[in-house]
Amino acid sequence: MELSDFLSYMPQLVTGIIVTLKLLVISGVFGFALAVTVAFARISHNPLLARVSLGFTELIRGTPLLVQIYVIYYGFGSLFAQWPSVRESFLWPYLRDGFWYVAFALAISVGAYVGEVMRAGLRGVPKGEIEAARAMGMRPSMVVRRVWLPRAIQILLPTLAGETVMLLKSTALASTVAVMDVLGAANYIRAQTLRTYEPLLAVALIYAVLAFFIERGFAYLERRVPVRSAR
Repeated sequence: MELSDFLSYMPQLVTGIIVTLKLLVISGVFGFALAVTVAFARISHNPLLARVSLGFTELIRGTPLLVQIYVIYYGFGSLFAQWPSVRESFLWPYLRDGFWYVAFALAISVGAYVGEVMRAGLRGVPKGEIEAARAMGMRPSMVVRRVWLPRAIQILLPTLAGETVMLLKSTALASTVAVMDVLGAANYIRAQTLRTYEPLLAVALIYAVLAFFIERGFAYLERRVPVRSAR
């Protein structure tokens, strides 16, 4: 492929990068919030909460992510399309867009996988630190916000970096439901130019660069967090 021909499709690639980053951020933020909830439920003394959270993680981790995306997109999407009240509501522009179904599926996946990671991190926090915080008169919610959860995240930063990179690569599945992410843009270029390898190599390079910046970002946090926590 001539470079000039390839550059003519740069707008599609830039749009794909933006969509991929949006999927990464949205599913990462909401998925991490779900993961924290799942982690605390897993270590809860309430047997009902512990069993429900365990069943959730086993179900999500035991089924392929692509199947989950299909079930959510084709299942819920078809269901919503059959309801006139939904189609006529302000939510329909969002509910007919595959982007939000993929973001939802990715967030659930993050909640299950990172939830188990967070559970191990919460159990790995030295009990003495938690007891010291309680002895200082901190309320349980304050202990969680200021001591327990921050220390668990600090311990798990290298693992969370890997999980974030895995999430980045999982966003490529969005193209299977007609979402124009990076891989979707590459497929569009392949269809227009009948060239196979050049668009795919470009996509591989884009993912490698994004993964590099994610890893560098977490490495920076690993260097900075201990300094701040010691003050």
